[in-house]
Amino acid sequence: MERIGWPEADDLVVCSVKRVTDFGAFVELDEYGRKEGLIHISDVASGWVKYIRDHVREGQKIVCKVLYVDTVKHHIDLSLKDVNEHQRREKIQQWKNEQKAEKWIQYVAKTTKTGTEDLNKLIGLFYDRFGSVYSAFEKARFEEAAVLTKIGVGKDVAEAIIKVANDNLKKPQVDISGYIDLINYLPDGIEYIKKALSAAGNADGDDIKVDVTYIGAPRYRIHVIAPDYKKAEGILKKSAQDAIKIIEKAGGTGEFHRYTEQNT
Repeated sequence: MERIGWPEADDLVVCSVKRVTDFGAFVELDEYGRKEGLIHISDVASGWVKYIRDHVREGQKIVCKVLYVDTVKHHIDLSLKDVNEHQRREKIQQWKNEQKAEKWIQYVAKTTKTGTEDLNKLIGLFYDRFGSVYSAFEKARFEEAAVLTKIGVGKDVAEAIIKVANDNLKKPQVDISGYIDLINYLPDGIEYIKKALSAAGNADGDDIKVDVTYIGAPRYRIHVIAPDYKKAEGILKKSAQDAIKIIEKAGGTGEFHRYTEQNT
């Protein structure tokens, strides 16, 4: 998706290599209307560069760091060597996400009959407030329409964005585990343990899954899958407490152990 204006110094940008010379490489900035930038040979790689094409080639898609921007002369200096592998992967993923978001926002515009001028304003608003259009869809997915309407997005457009976000964004999931030791020496103690385990497996809420499995007497594993760690931790703690409460009421004992690599 093209951004209006110019990048700023230290920004990371996705570029397409168009021409390689002995003194550097000319590239186009994919996100900024194909504006041209130059990577001087001294900024291609660390150390002495003998053959520049060993490091950069025509047609290549690369991530560069912006060193200097002259909007009057339409000149952008870039560095390839100042981008590490983690930054490169992260930026490429952001760029791919933004390509998806471009299709989504075009669909929203079509379904809500939003004109080109208003669509461009909307895209600019999302970049100003959220840093990207993809982030706007993410926030809408988890924070509902208010996160959009409070910055001036129309209700019909906001609802369309939420629908697209729900249809296309994967729900985040985390999984955590813990253990409970349950002991009851009464003749019918096993029945109380079963009731305790049943209570531990009952969890209320959307996108939550709780599994209780036998490890080896008296230990049982509680495995929780939830949208985020805070919710998962709360469910895990409550499941353990519910089970322990039942077993202790029946004269037995219960103890909760949060999972660590040392647990067996």
